[in-house]
Amino acid sequence: MRDSAGYAASGATAAGLEAYEQACHELRCFVGDPVASVDRALDAAPTMAMAYALKAWLHLLGTEPAGLPVARECLHAARLLPASARERGHLEAARLVAEGRWREAGRVLEDVSAAWPRDALALQAGHQVDFFTGDARMLRDRIARALPAWSASQPGHHALLGMLAFGLEECGDYAQAERYGRQSVERERRDGWGWHAVAHVMEMQDRARDGIAWLRQDAAAWSEGSFFAVHNWWHLALFHLDRGDAAEALRLFDGPIHGARSAVVLDMIDASALLWRLQLAGIDVGDRWQSVADGWAPLAEAGNYAFNDWHAMMAFVGSGRRKAQQAVLDALENAAVGDADTALFAREVGLDAARAVRAFGDGRYAEAVRLLRPIRSYAHRFGGSHAQRDLIDLTLLEAAARAGMRTLAVALVQERRFRRPDSPLARLFERRAQGAATDEVATTA
Repeated sequence: MRDSAGYAASGATAAGLEAYEQACHELRCFVGDPVASVDRALDAAPTMAMAYALKAWLHLLGTEPAGLPVARECLHAARLLPASARERGHLEAARLVAEGRWREAGRVLEDVSAAWPRDALALQAGHQVDFFTGDARMLRDRIARALPAWSASQPGHHALLGMLAFGLEECGDYAQAERYGRQSVERERRDGWGWHAVAHVMEMQDRARDGIAWLRQDAAAWSEGSFFAVHNWWHLALFHLDRGDAAEALRLFDGPIHGARSAVVLDMIDASALLWRLQLAGIDVGDRWQSVADGWAPLAEAGNYAFNDWHAMMAFVGSGRRKAQQAVLDALENAAVGDADTALFAREVGLDAARAVRAFGDGRYAEAVRLLRPIRSYAHRFGGSHAQRDLIDLTLLEAAARAGMRTLAVALVQERRFRRPDSPLARLFERRAQGAATDEVATTA
């Protein structure tokens, strides 16, 4: 049997392939329950190699520690099944991610997409791998290479446009990024990644008013039944915060961002990142850190992805949980040993980023400056987007101001004002920097 791209699907049955295609559609749009759909596919076609590959990807791409054993079980079950070279490529790439070898997995998927460019799952899994490794160029080029092989009538074409839009945005090509992102949403209004890509463009271009209008115009499309909704609500909260409307940002935090107390790692990242920004802006967040820290508590010793640990540290610092803070640092130090990408994420960026958050929380602002200044130039090495990693710059700026490093603080804020001339939040940080207590130079840190 053949899938919607025309590629052979080993071990498939009609019912199994139908459920598999449904799961792929749900994953592309970040809606529904693709795990349940792929389980139906496996019930109907228990020797379908690609169904096992998809289930493995679903449990790997959320960076959830609990997903790793499920993914490994899928790979073990599929190891002796009949599979084509394309399908074996998926299984091999998933195995590498499960071992923490993200970049090598990305290269395997790159070869799969070069040979079978209409394989939407290979493109989407590869795109997510590129995101988690901070590879902006491949976020764009992986998709651009495959686009000529696609037609607008092939299922999933809208997702290709949304992924290309995000890759273009991360590479700074904002005009093309917005064009492709809007096309993605026009063709499939439920495509949460397309909505997200355009929001990123507006974030990077200091277009908070446009961003609010963009996400507010059809919030039901990207939020209802979507497991990506929290992240887009987070973007909306950032736009409001950048306009100086902290009250609305807090309302969104208390509602769709954290009101359900989601324990999903990607949702908790957004909760931590928003509260940390609010605190940097001088906003009293009350006891909100406690519930966020409660969610992170079972993962304090996970150490499987340093970008997550950095956000866990924010929650533990905000809630004053010293033992959990130390557990995160111990986990990162253990994770930093070895040559897997997960070790590099911790060693190159994650450890110092987490140490800096702890130093900031302790009032050791000069130490936070010392730790953050080097990594801001290569923080992409531990993943995330430009918008997410902006928190490093914001923390550095505020740490410099609080440390009395007026010269550095003013330089950093002028850099920010150049990029965000219309931002009330940037003007707030400018006033703080101008009012820093001394003119101590940063080299004394």
